[in-house]
Amino acid sequence: MLTISGKALGRKKPLFDDYSVAPPTAIAAGQPVTLRELIGHVVRTEVTGFKQRQAERRLLKALTAKQITEGLAAGKVQAGGSELDQAVDPEQSVATAVEAFADGLYLVVVDEAELKELDGVVPLTASSRLTFIRLTMLAGG
Repeated sequence: MLTISGKALGRKKPLFDDYSVAPPTAIAAGQPVTLRELIGHVVRTEVTGFKQRQAERRLLKALTAKQITEGLAAGKVQAGGSELDQAVDPEQSVATAVEAFADGLYLVVVDEAELKELDGVVPLTASSRLTFIRLTMLAGG
């Protein structure tokens, strides 16, 4: 499994908790994968997960006392029943992520090596760590 992490320059806390995704099928077949394909794979996987989480929020859940206490401590108790239905186009999401990389809004690091070319082959194994680093643009000149 690939481990995905997200960081922002200047922040100690990560953008999100690390999570795992299955490697692209090309890796198992021994074929090379480009950074463009890898970004697309991660984005499509996350869009699928988002849609699943959104569907789960539509269901009402009985909460335990512990869940209520944790929700109160966090400032929001959620029992589901949300009808929020955000349509997400996976291919548009991939295009946006690729464009953001090309525009220099984030860096991609695989196993401590920064990747700079979208169409360059990624030295990826089935257990690689993929880190997205969000860059902060500074105002002024």
